[in-house]
Amino acid sequence: MKHPLIDALGLVQHPEGGWYRQSWASGVDVELADGRVRPTATLIHFLLPAGDASGWHKVASDEIWIAQQGVVVLELGGSGEEPEAEAQHTVGLDVEVGHETQVLVPAGTWQRTVPREEDALVSCVVSPGFDFADFTLLD
Repeated sequence: MKHPLIDALGLVQHPEGGWYRQSWASGVDVELADGRVRPTATLIHFLLPAGDASGWHKVASDEIWIAQQGVVVLELGGSGEEPEAEAQHTVGLDVEVGHETQVLVPAGTWQRTVPREEDALVSCVVSPGFDFADFTLLD
């Protein structure tokens, strides 16, 4: 059954897993050291329906995960050639049980999510702004 937020938020499947839609991109651009131009920041909705997960991937910019609904377990895998699980963060709203409402994933750090039994919706801010040219997905 299709999750109702997919249509309500206009989400599409993300190559890493889950569903997403860019909801904002800064109107101010920045030139990267290699001459490429990106918005200073971008923002997405990211939905992981129950049982879904994202594969190991990395982004060339800093990324901040922001809890909206449910819980996401986010694993970080370092910045080497291959990911090696180093840290785990529970992104959620119940800070009394140890959830983190915001988690920073430094640029170039491997990351993935772990399947959960509940739906989860987060927002992700990427700065400099996200571009699929700066995205690496482990096969």
